[in-house]
Amino acid sequence: MRSLLRVVGWIDALNERAGQWSKWLVLVCVLISAGNALVRKAFDMSSNGFLEIQWYLFSAIFLLGAGYTLKHNEHIRIDILLGRMSPRRQALVDILGGLFFLLPMAGLIAYFAWPVAVQMYVSGEMSSDPGGLIRWPVWALVPLGFGLLILQALAEIIKRIAFLQGLIPNPAEKPVTTVEGALADHAAPLQQGERA
Repeated sequence: MRSLLRVVGWIDALNERAGQWSKWLVLVCVLISAGNALVRKAFDMSSNGFLEIQWYLFSAIFLLGAGYTLKHNEHIRIDILLGRMSPRRQALVDILGGLFFLLPMAGLIAYFAWPVAVQMYVSGEMSSDPGGLIRWPVWALVPLGFGLLILQALAEIIKRIAFLQGLIPNPAEKPVTTVEGALADHAAPLQQGERA
C-alpha cells in the first residue's frame, strides 16, 4: 500500500499542476474575449478564430481542471445523506461511487473520444466557419482531460482504502480556512524575512 500511496502522490502532483494551468487559462480566455469585443466594437472587425479559441480554452479549463477538482473534493455532490454518515461510511460511498460510476463513465468517454481526436488529426479537419481553427486540439483535450480524471479517481479510491486501513488521515476532510488564516499564511514568510 505504501508504494501505491507514492504513486498517488505523483498523480496528485500531476493534477495539481494541470489545475494550476487551468487557472491561468481563465485569464487568457478573459483577455482574448475582451480583446475580441474591443476590436469588434472599435474597428467593426471580428474573427471566427478568436471566437473558437475562446471555447477551446473554456473546454481546456474544465477538462484539464476536472482531476484537480476531484483531488480537492470540490465536485458537486448531494450531502443530504452523505453529511449524516460517519467518515468511514463516506469513504465507502466514495469508493463504490468511484468504482461503479465515475471510472466507467470517464473510461467510456475517453475511449470513444480518442478515435475521434485521432481521425480529426489525420484528416486535418478544420472548422466550417471562415477563419476557423483546426478541430483536433480541442478533441484531444477530451481523452486527455478524462484520462487525468481517471487517474485522480484511482488515486482517490486508493486514499479512501488507505484511510479505512488507518494508514492516512481522512482525505475527504478539508481544513477550515478563514480569510484571516489565509492572510496569516501568506504573511508568515514575509515576517520571517524581516526578522532575518
